Amino acid sequence: MIKLINISKKYNDLELLRDFNISFERNKITCLFGPSGVGKTTIANIVAGIVPIDKGRIEGIENSLLSYVFQEPRLLNWYSVYDNLDFVLKDVYPSDKRVSIINNYLSMVELLEYKNFKIDALSGGMEQRVSLARAFAYPSDILIMDEPFKGLDYKLKQEMISLFKSMWQKSKRTVIFITHQVDEAIILSHTIYKLKNRPIDIVNKINVNNNIEEIKNLLLT
Repeated sequence: MIKLINISKKYNDLELLRDFNISFERNKITCLFGPSGVGKTTIANIVAGIVPIDKGRIEGIENSLLSYVFQEPRLLNWYSVYDNLDFVLKDVYPSDKRVSIINNYLSMVELLEYKNFKIDALSGGMEQRVSLARAFAYPSDILIMDEPFKGLDYKLKQEMISLFKSMWQKSKRTVIFITHQVDEAIILSHTIYKLKNRPIDIVNKINVNNNIEEIKNLLLT
């Protein structure tokens, strides 16, 4: 279990967190749900160690490796698809093992035949698939997904969600999933924290089950 305990965080005069507590279950997908700007990314970045805290403590992340999937793919345009994955793995695995891992994950996202293409030659959806493959190829314990489906059309979003679910089933990670879209939260998550206000309040902690309409109502009200 990853725990943020009595966390406080200010940006100048803006108090974002005050004695804030939240936990993330290992090898489960936990959603931070709330409006844009509420502070979801800040919470995830505190877990990642990117944002320092003013007060409190964090438990359960000792020696953890993290990977990210962002709203934008954030790929190295001057590298090939293959080399974008190789870049994050080169200090982790020997070269022969990297070949097998990279080919496996590119196959999973149906981009193996594009492995020698430069990023500029890909569509936006293909770029996001490369980003997803890169995040899973890296041997992370914790995966942070910061609105990774934002801006995708409906069909492409459904394809990406299906890909993510398939990859997570094969290689379960502790996932912190950030969204303000109800359908994404319900389809992907085991637990949803509904957030609002500043300092941030947890309005509801929802364990996702088959009562889809009830969960929708809780998220929308």
